[in-house]
Amino acid sequence: MGPEATADFYLKLVHATPAMRDQEHLQVLIWSDPTIPDRTDALLTHGEDPTPALIAGARLLKAAGAKMLAVPCNTAHAFLAAVQKEVDIPIVHMIEETAKYVQLLSPTVQKVGLLSTTGTQKAGLYQSWLDREGISVITPAADCQENLVMTPIRAIKAGKTAVARPLLIEAAQGLINAGAQAIIAGCTEVPAGLSADDIPVPFIDPAEVLAVTVVRRVLANR
Repeated sequence: MGPEATADFYLKLVHATPAMRDQEHLQVLIWSDPTIPDRTDALLTHGEDPTPALIAGARLLKAAGAKMLAVPCNTAHAFLAAVQKEVDIPIVHMIEETAKYVQLLSPTVQKVGLLSTTGTQKAGLYQSWLDREGISVITPAADCQENLVMTPIRAIKAGKTAVARPLLIEAAQGLINAGAQAIIAGCTEVPAGLSADDIPVPFIDPAEVLAVTVVRRVLANR
């Protein structure tokens, strides 16, 4: 729901599509609505509930002809069960698909580090799915979470990507030092400031996993 994350996801969708010309790419409807209430605030401080706005967006996309919905916002997944009840087209669950992806990594990963919003962390979104696969999730301590994760996420949302990179690298390295065998970019802003080249373990971008899953499902239905 952040504009930069929206643009980044669309590029990932394009790059994931095996197309040789324009006509072979997917038909895509993008509803980019940065006015949707903050998902982390809703989870942590009883801020405004984003569910009605998410339902309205889902209904708008269905009315425009969408047959499948993808939500490249991690924290929004805490509210998607309520959204899915209101629309009869499938929502591709980014966190579920990421858990499946982690399970298939080789060498096998038993512990992952999560860089996400505090809302995603506290809601246990990744923990609930990865626990089912026998994979444990470690997260930064509270002070590191605020200073090394939330601060750069806010900076990226404000267009200050350069200042975010060293902070995210430090946060990721702290998780690696604590035993993480892979790092999940559990907020769609994180890959704008951190890349696979910055860390010595696999870097998992759920938005990329989501894009690949969407393309695979669309092509299977053609």
